Amino acid sequence: MFFVLLGVPTVLLVALVLVIRGGQSTVRNSVEGGSGGGGATTPEATTTAKGVRLARVGAFDSPVYVTSPPGDSRRLFVVEQGGRIRVLVNGKRRSRPFLDLAGDITSGGEQGLLSMAFAPDYARSRLFYVYFTDHRGNVRVQQFKRSAASQDRADGGSRRAVRFVRHPYANHNGGLLLFGPDGDLYIGIGDGGSEGDPHGYGPNLNVLLGKLLRIEPLPGGGYRVPAGNPFAGKRGRDEIYAYGLRNPWRFSFDPRTGDLYIGDVGQNQWEEIDYAAKGTALGRDYGWSCWEGRHRFNSSRRCPDPTAPVLEYSHAGGRCSVTGGVVVRDSQLPALYGRYVYGDYCGGALRSFRVVNGKSTGDRGVGLTVPSLSSFGEDARGRVYAVSLNGPVYRLRAR
Repeated sequence: MFFVLLGVPTVLLVALVLVIRGGQSTVRNSVEGGSGGGGATTPEATTTAKGVRLARVGAFDSPVYVTSPPGDSRRLFVVEQGGRIRVLVNGKRRSRPFLDLAGDITSGGEQGLLSMAFAPDYARSRLFYVYFTDHRGNVRVQQFKRSAASQDRADGGSRRAVRFVRHPYANHNGGLLLFGPDGDLYIGIGDGGSEGDPHGYGPNLNVLLGKLLRIEPLPGGGYRVPAGNPFAGKRGRDEIYAYGLRNPWRFSFDPRTGDLYIGDVGQNQWEEIDYAAKGTALGRDYGWSCWEGRHRFNSSRRCPDPTAPVLEYSHAGGRCSVTGGVVVRDSQLPALYGRYVYGDYCGGALRSFRVVNGKSTGDRGVGLTVPSLSSFGEDARGRVYAVSLNGPVYRLRAR
């Protein structure tokens, strides 16, 4: 993935954040004890952050994702790496977690409870999905139902298996579940870990590691493969939608256009953001491990038709690991409207750009910094959030 999380809660005043880069670790100084430091601005804030600020929503235990059920403008759900999902109702946090899977997962490093996704018909079906690493470090996607008695509690007895993926190492787990514009569930899975993709999983169509998968979950558990998947009934695994990914920690769809953006964590030199206009990622090879960004990485491997990233950046200036973001469609943020906002876990500075005719343009700093930037998220109103692994969750708001 892009970071190594703490094996103890971040509310401790002294801890070490380890940032694993393909099997190599860089030790960074202590975190902020959950107090958060977001809202700091850079010298360019007067021009590029005009009209934008960070409003703190709350502090959590190693938060890694934020989302809301479709159509529910009152609730915000925060996923904690240690295994709990918290819910806020009208901005107020409920004392009991929505779901507690702490006893079922391996937490720490790049492992843990990594995301959740609500079914498009959640208001009727009450179905939602979670992505986590189990006690053996393997990836599991499971289905649950919300309690029939309370919108703020999950039904723990409703658990159903959806997908299991054997994972050979502790890092590069991917971690995101997301329902796409087509109503299918997309799953980002890393290349299996270690360093340099030693088993060549990225370009290998016979394994699910290093891929973006697309499935149609079934109400009683399990799934179907959508008929339009590029390798369904052909050479390769039926679930694969796109491949050649190292660690697609966070990806997103533009809510207006359906275009796909993937923040794919690089090896030791280059971070990349991949892009595809709506529906055109079908069967695409994004190049890993033949390429790292736009640069040749392993010349012994074959990637006949790789798609170059729409944007790449180096590790200069203390950056280490891309945190993929979202295209802003919040009308109350005119300064960022239509721009893709992203960041870097080590650097923390938020940046944005547009895609015009398939190319990135106008990449620039937003002028805001979120230390230990673990994720972005959106609520049911399209409002955008930035998440710090240190504890704070912020909403991007107009000044």
